[in-house]
Amino acid sequence: SCEHFAAVIFRADDDGTWLFGHQLASSLLVSAATAIVAVAIATPAAFALSRFEFVGKRAGTEGLLLTQTFPAVAASVPLYLLLDALSLLDTRTGLVLVYATTAVPFAIFQLRGAFDAIPRDLEEAAMVDGATRFGAFVRVVLPAVRPALAVTALFSFMSAWNEFILAATFLSTESHYTLPMVLQSYAGEHDANLGHFAAGAIVVSVPVMALFYVLQRQLVTGLTSGGVKG
Repeated sequence: SCEHFAAVIFRADDDGTWLFGHQLASSLLVSAATAIVAVAIATPAAFALSRFEFVGKRAGTEGLLLTQTFPAVAASVPLYLLLDALSLLDTRTGLVLVYATTAVPFAIFQLRGAFDAIPRDLEEAAMVDGATRFGAFVRVVLPAVRPALAVTALFSFMSAWNEFILAATFLSTESHYTLPMVLQSYAGEHDANLGHFAAGAIVVSVPVMALFYVLQRQLVTGLTSGGVKG
């Protein structure tokens, strides 16, 4: 009912601070920053793996693949110690760095397949016309992989948006909580406020649904652009 939505959205602490607004902003900031960091690092890395031969390429690729076999929670203790040493515990910056450790390898594999699907002749033709390799990359290659970039950014955003365990491990200030942590607070060990939980679940899903709607054209093309040619 409307009462449950109002209780979730307009929830405040004892000082009158609008908690839900801070928590929504925290989730949006962390998820968007994770997507930006993942795409920014993975794009040149994936292009290098796709186009160049260099020492350690195979070992590096296998190492990236190996990181995907371990759940992020398995590294929670060393990550906690690292963030503590860097004074980044209970900060959004620290959480973004943690999420990026899993988002970047996935983004590299996704974008490498997209770069492999682009004929090298397009870059060579641009370079024959006077463009530098970097210019050909920016003006020819990047526009061609725009759908794959959109899909990669969306998946990175969603992985950070929905993650709960690491956020609960590294965040302790209530105003810094992400929305999955807020939902968990409505389903306690001894009791559960199912009305608030259901209303919160709907609210949490709205931003992702909006992103899917905005990016639907790129998604149709991008979901298949990462397939490696056999």
